[in-house]
Amino acid sequence: MDMQHVLLLQYEMVRQSREILLKYCDTITAADFCASNSTFGRGSIRNLLVHTGNTYEFWLGKQALQQSLVFTAYETVANVEDCIRFFQIIDALVAAFIAKFSGDYMSEINVHVNSAPAKASPLKLFTHVITHEYHHKGQILSLSRHLGYIPVDTDIMR
Repeated sequence: MDMQHVLLLQYEMVRQSREILLKYCDTITAADFCASNSTFGRGSIRNLLVHTGNTYEFWLGKQALQQSLVFTAYETVANVEDCIRFFQIIDALVAAFIAKFSGDYMSEINVHVNSAPAKASPLKLFTHVITHEYHHKGQILSLSRHLGYIPVDTDIMR
């Protein structure tokens, strides 16, 4: 099996886990979905989800694919339906990224980290964005528990 196929399969597992998370988020009231909580980084479940997508936009779209992107603003995502549409755009971005680097996921490309020139392989960038998503998924589930909800199991292995 080639690496492109492996990455596509891995991202499909990420998407399935995200789908479970978004279905769960759809059970959260609109007020709680957008409620700000300063102890959870980006402040709200909605903001954490948008930030997760922004990370894909930044690292895969802007840095690796060198697309001129306007990052999605938190306020443009009002509910889970908007999140689903947003992540469909992210899915297309990931597909373009995986296709572009299908010949070589290991050679380093030029990127910027905190405005400083750096190098990273496409595999490293891909790994970064998906692990970043799981980090924030944990925060979303913890935040929902603080809001009085009972989180669902969103692990790949359930």
